[in-house]
Amino acid sequence: MKFNKKIRNIAIIAHVDHGKTTLVDSMFKQSGIFKVRDGIEERIMDSLDLERERGITIAAKNCSINYKDIKVNIIDTPGHADFGSEVERALFMVDGAILLVDASEGPLPQTRFVLKKALEKDLKIIVVINKIDRKDARIKEVSDEIFELFVSLDATDEQLDYPILYAVGRDGIAKRKIDDDSKDLTPLFESIYNYIPAPLYRDDDIFQMLVCDLSYSDYLGRLAIGKVINGNVKKNDQLVCINSERGIIPLTVTKLQVYEGNRIKEVESVESGEIIVLAGVEDVRIGDTICNKDFPKSLPGIFINEPAISMVFTVNSSPLAGREGKNIQSKKLRERLYKETLKNVGIQVEDSVEPNTFIVKGRGELQLSVLIESMRREGFELTVGRPEVIFKYKDGKRFEPIEHIFIDTEDMYVGIVTEKLSLRKGILYNLSTNANGRVRMEFLIPSRGLIGYRSEFLTDTRGTGIMNGYLECYEEYKGDIPSRTTGSLVSEKEGKAVAYALSYLEERGRLFIVPNDPVYEGMIIGEHSKENDLNVNPTKEKRLSNMRSVSKDDSILLTPVVPMTLEKAMEFIKDDEMIEVTPRSIRLRKKVLSTLERRRLRGEKKE
Repeated sequence: MKFNKKIRNIAIIAHVDHGKTTLVDSMFKQSGIFKVRDGIEERIMDSLDLERERGITIAAKNCSINYKDIKVNIIDTPGHADFGSEVERALFMVDGAILLVDASEGPLPQTRFVLKKALEKDLKIIVVINKIDRKDARIKEVSDEIFELFVSLDATDEQLDYPILYAVGRDGIAKRKIDDDSKDLTPLFESIYNYIPAPLYRDDDIFQMLVCDLSYSDYLGRLAIGKVINGNVKKNDQLVCINSERGIIPLTVTKLQVYEGNRIKEVESVESGEIIVLAGVEDVRIGDTICNKDFPKSLPGIFINEPAISMVFTVNSSPLAGREGKNIQSKKLRERLYKETLKNVGIQVEDSVEPNTFIVKGRGELQLSVLIESMRREGFELTVGRPEVIFKYKDGKRFEPIEHIFIDTEDMYVGIVTEKLSLRKGILYNLSTNANGRVRMEFLIPSRGLIGYRSEFLTDTRGTGIMNGYLECYEEYKGDIPSRTTGSLVSEKEGKAVAYALSYLEERGRLFIVPNDPVYEGMIIGEHSKENDLNVNPTKEKRLSNMRSVSKDDSILLTPVVPMTLEKAMEFIKDDEMIEVTPRSIRLRKKVLSTLERRRLRGEKKE
């Protein structure tokens, strides 16, 4: 066994909003990747439009820097639990990790998840306590909490002997001790150089590469991304791709690329330990092995945690279908969903027994909402159902996913939060107050109980509460959980909404539409203040008379409507309702549009 001492492969792992991408920005600036005259924008690794809009990292991305005589390949990973699969596959390409923890918030749910995965792979960990310049920083307490987290995850004595640094990632400063006068990231670079091991390989073994990511080029076709485990490879080499399902597929290396900064550059050959982008194979998937054709030998595949949430995706069947999108056929919908599974290991797709319908499974609501949002921006029109948890069955018993959630809020809201979560089968098992008077609560609650609760939580805490969590385990079914207690205002006519009709419907509940919005039979136009659904006519106009006053008609004032977002819609709908998603609109509707058909079905149910 030998080490390729010219390379270090690391992942930056943390909870969401603890400063991973900002730290990478500073590492770029100080490593000399960019010249002084280059215009460098912030959060350069968040290249997707959705990432910049939401302020989070969604997909793991590769980049590299140079320090002294080594090249450091860096993988910037997501910090949200719903994108945990991105972290899991990224860890297959690295030999160490930088664990970033906020100096005030301390270890949070995703911190535990990513650290557990890194320790299971026996990666070397460098702990960085970030944002030490915060006024509410708790550096000593957070340091102790990190050590307790390592111990709770059964870290070995060697793993507990980790280096710890203190940083202000935004300003590009890292320190070995709080009172050091360091002005740059040199302590971090030195820790990577000395502590993270070089990639290990067998010098007498054949070329082997584990595919950990996929990309696509209009000129080169599908691109396989992964770490070279053994051997070396050159352009035009004859290789094979091995998969347990599809067998052995021959391929020719048409192009070899490696990461340089946040870009890629073409090379003629690469050695063991390097992270490469390989072109020349079309039928490749994450977890496949690419190796020498004369001695085909596969590597252990990539295994990740199973999805916990599913949603029904189907074609848009409303009367307004085809007006705003270009991709409306079930064939295109199916192709797009299965294409997503090739590059996103956290998504699974199954054909439903119902025509033109598919079941999409993922880690959480956010992951599925990002997929839907991406599709609508690509011109798709589709209809999706309410998120549902995925049950497991064993010995005739039903088991459901249990979430471990952490809530940080002001003490005045503890009562309402505890009451609401108790109704949703949540169990409070830890409560503490910090120096700022805020309360941290920990609950174990069925995943079902969190569907539709997040917006309610923000309302109850006046927008000041923070809620995070991760999948803890599966436990026996906890019983029924009460859902939304209000009904829906459902249009029974097709046409355009009229201010006169809406002014009267405001008395019945909260509206989702404004005058001149198109409506159709079965479309949900608002929330009924009572628990039953109410069929209404939003297109009804005022009868004309000789005494009609034009100025009086124009003076109708309606309550402003908050635009419906995809996340709000996913939380609002009930089991018999769906979301119509188009490039320009988010509408709510009943699964069965016909008013008479819904009445008939309710009658059969009562009998």
